[in-house]
Formats: sequence, C-alpha cells, structure tokens
Amino acid sequence: MYNENIIDHFLNPRNAGRISDPDGVGTQGDPSCGDYLRIFIKVKNNLISDIKFEIFGCPAAIATSSALTELAKGKTIDEALKITDADIITFLGGLPDPKIHCSNLGAGALRLAILDYQNRLASEDNDSH
Repeated sequence: MYNENIIDHFLNPRNAGRISDPDGVGTQGDPSCGDYLRIFIKVKNNLISDIKFEIFGCPAAIATSSALTELAKGKTIDEALKITDADIITFLGGLPDPKIHCSNLGAGALRLAILDYQNRLASEDNDSH
C-alpha cells in the first residue's frame, strides 16, 4: 500500500517535535476527531531556518508532515507559500487514493504558520512606531 519513501518518512520522521521559541505556529485539523497537525517555524533572513511538527494521525499523515518539513526547510517565505499538497505527494512518490486527504493538512498548516509569523512581524513593526 505504501512505497518505501512513505514508510521511511513514517518510521524516521524528519523534524518531528516542537520549537520552544517559534517565529510562527500553524495548526490544521481537529484533535477531537482525527488528524491534527501543528507546524512551528523559525525564520532568519526571510528563510525558514528551522521547521518542526507535531502530529496526531495515521502513518500517511506522519509521512506527509515529515515530507513537508523537508520541502520547506531553507526556502524563502515566498517559496514556502507556494508548496502545495500535490508537491508533498510528489515528493513522497505518491500516496494511495484513500490516504490523499492526509496530505491536505501540511500545506495549510505551513501557510498558517507563515501568516502567524507575518502577523507577529507586523505587530513588532507597529509597536516600534
């Protein structure tokens, strides 16, 4: 059902955990009834210098979250905003049709983390004026 790349990202997730002092946090899903993803980002010189995730979900949700962090790390904010659910699936070499919905958390949570970062930045700029 799962290819070797998906199994590897499930068994050896990259960037799992949390960042203690993140520049942005984004969450997707519903913890009371299913898959739930939280993305933490650190931004330095407009690049995502660090990214971590916490996930409650199936093996495919863990693998897609891991893949998302690999895709986003080192990207500019603008490049990271362009990452799609399809990019995550392609990076993993495909997902079984019943599991495609698992990738739908990643790109959305990343966008929300970036939005949180941008809002914090704007707030800091307003506080300094």
